Amino acid sequence: MSRQAMPVQTGEAIDYKNEGGEKINVGDVVKLGGFCGVAETDIEPGQFGAVAITKVWEVDSVSSAAFAVGDPLYWDFAAKKATKTDASNTPLGRQPRSEERRVGKECRS
Repeated sequence: MSRQAMPVQTGEAIDYKNEGGEKINVGDVVKLGGFCGVAETDIEPGQFGAVAITKVWEVDSVSSAAFAVGDPLYWDFAAKKATKTDASNTPLGRQPRSEERRVGKECRS
């Protein structure tokens, strides 16, 4: 029986090409089609760099939202903050713990 799939990466980060005109800074949230990752390196325009698609990250959130464990999170690219509002925002992950400080966390599995 032959294999249908061969592993090529661990899946924690992907190689991402910056197609934009501005540098992506380490720690920036990056839109990857229908979800987000976080840049693990600076990525100059036209160059490749690592973008994490797993891990737990601390990110700023809108001040009007309190997050509970398991809440879906979305990234508002205009405000550069996590929110619980899905309209016009990009899926970011799930809240991994209760957060009284209202600072969103991003997590993927």
